[in-house]
Amino acid sequence: MSILDDARLGFSDIWPAALAAVPIGLLFGALAAGKGLSPLEVFVMGALVFAGGAQFAAVELWASPAPVFAIIFSTLLINARHVLMSASIAPKLGRFSTAQKLTGLYYMADENWALAEKRARLRQLTPAYWFGMIVPFVSCWLMTTTVGATVGAAMGDPRELGADFAFTALFIALVASFWKGRVTFWTVAAAGIASALTYKLVGPPWHVAAGALSGLLAAWLAAGTEPHVLAEGVQS
Repeated sequence: MSILDDARLGFSDIWPAALAAVPIGLLFGALAAGKGLSPLEVFVMGALVFAGGAQFAAVELWASPAPVFAIIFSTLLINARHVLMSASIAPKLGRFSTAQKLTGLYYMADENWALAEKRARLRQLTPAYWFGMIVPFVSCWLMTTTVGATVGAAMGDPRELGADFAFTALFIALVASFWKGRVTFWTVAAAGIASALTYKLVGPPWHVAAGALSGLLAAWLAAGTEPHVLAEGVQS
């Protein structure tokens, strides 16, 4: 497969996620404008941070004077999952140069990480495929957030139309593509229940950490009871 074909395949895999990001990007831009950020500041924030959840958290906490410690702590907690995601995908980037790894992982998001993991099951990841996903996805986020900040309140609240469910629907589809039976069920169930309960009882951003830790624990316990895992342990 040529480099161009690989890049096209990356684009064909990521475009549904980019489309789902459109209403979320518009919503974020409008919220940021309501907090006093200019379209240029919203664009620069997206280019430097590129983390939807963390950006929403920062904007929600934005005030004058800015609660710097609260913003830093919340965004670090929300993005802590990237440590595990990077550890998972890094061994599969053997054909990447150091610069490509650093740039690619800097703009890694849940969607392109999940699609890259799925791709790695079938064939080796290539820079062309990876950046074929990242470039249009990042560009879409930057454009929609900037447009949202420019238009601002005039466009209304996309949540009233249910547009904020777009990412949720996308993540459900991604989880379904990774389905491996009982282990996946217990992982998703534990993460979802823990996250929902923590959100209701404690509030954000703690639900992110609670869901991630509960999911990891459930996956470890469930995988440990799988017959093939036990057999491998006996053989070793």
